[in-house]
Amino acid sequence: MASWLPDSFSADEVFALEQDRADSLRAFRDRFHIPVGPDGKPLIYLVGNSLGLMPKTTRQIVDQELDDWARLAVDGHFDAATPWYSYHETLREPAARLVGAQPNEVVCMNSLTVNLHLLMATFYRPTKARSKILMEDPAFPSDTYAIKSQIAHHGFEPTESLLLARPREGEHAIRQEDIEVLIEKHGDEIALVLFAGVNFFTGQLFDIAKITKSAQARGCTVGIDLAHAAGNVPLALHDWNVDFAVWCSYKYLNSGPGAVAGAFVHERHATNPNLPRLAGWWGNDPATRFRMQLEPEFVPVPSADSWQLSNPPILAMAPLRTSFAIFDEAGGMTALRTKSTRLTGYLEFLLDRAPSRLLTVITPRQPNERGCQLSILVHEHPKELFKKLEAAGVKTDFREPNVIRVAPTPLYNTFHEVWRFAGILLVHQ
Repeated sequence: MASWLPDSFSADEVFALEQDRADSLRAFRDRFHIPVGPDGKPLIYLVGNSLGLMPKTTRQIVDQELDDWARLAVDGHFDAATPWYSYHETLREPAARLVGAQPNEVVCMNSLTVNLHLLMATFYRPTKARSKILMEDPAFPSDTYAIKSQIAHHGFEPTESLLLARPREGEHAIRQEDIEVLIEKHGDEIALVLFAGVNFFTGQLFDIAKITKSAQARGCTVGIDLAHAAGNVPLALHDWNVDFAVWCSYKYLNSGPGAVAGAFVHERHATNPNLPRLAGWWGNDPATRFRMQLEPEFVPVPSADSWQLSNPPILAMAPLRTSFAIFDEAGGMTALRTKSTRLTGYLEFLLDRAPSRLLTVITPRQPNERGCQLSILVHEHPKELFKKLEAAGVKTDFREPNVIRVAPTPLYNTFHEVWRFAGILLVHQ
């Protein structure tokens, strides 16, 4: 029987401590700064789905860039310890490993929503007959704003061209068969299917491979927002044949507030110089990039790099190098997913002990249908409960009107923290 099933768990504290002693990834917790409360004790930090913790080596790598700037100024572009001119290239391979891509299919740049707009400029090319975009509901607001504005930008009405996949009445997750029914029914009208990999609100992990296959069979382009999936669940974007994807890096990738985001463009598109795109000089062929006014025509790099606009933001990229190194050292997403599945399963087991009249976990129960986040719908006094958790030294995340999101992340959260959180939650219910 699978190790995450409830009969392999125990609510005794000694069980949680034993799990931590047996955890092969336990040493990685010490690689992060854990915030402390007013009592000087470490907080139970279960909000890595909003902002990941800071690796202890981040300061050193950022200081290196500041020192090189102070010492070298403009010469740092080529003479820094890690030259700034090609800095983004240091992120290419580790990013590709995390999202299951070829190195030429990924680039770290901008912020998530900027990347979403840049890629929709290429991949959302609506016609009168095929103008719709299919997305999930609820979706993260920034995605909704971006999509509606793109629809309007092309002269269509969002009320007519935005198609939403919703949970059934009385349910919280969206059924895969309902997504496929929408694609089958409206496929000839859909220009773009744009789903989250993991839904921000419910924590539902969508079957990206199935959605992609169904949509492309009807002639639809497929884009994925991986904001809550990158660094959380294993991904295989290249093999799934996804057309494009975007993600941020400040959640599970622990690269700091507003740090540089990422983008994936499948190589069949990335190597196509004829695709329409919004151009900037850092997406131009590096062999002629510095000929400036002597080369007025844009010649795209035959990779995802050609969607870059400006030179890399070094201070925003440096922390990501630290985080990627930790992911690689931990064994990548396969090793992290193994712990994550059990850690989240343990949390679910403990929450199941609460009376159903008090709370409901609205995240799918099957591990292959979720990442590490559990979303808890609180039936009575949700904001008061959230404040009580905060006062007890527990950092979670509140979403209106009555959902507390909890994300035990495998790099730095422990089984004992999960056990303590569940105890505090049940006491205050």
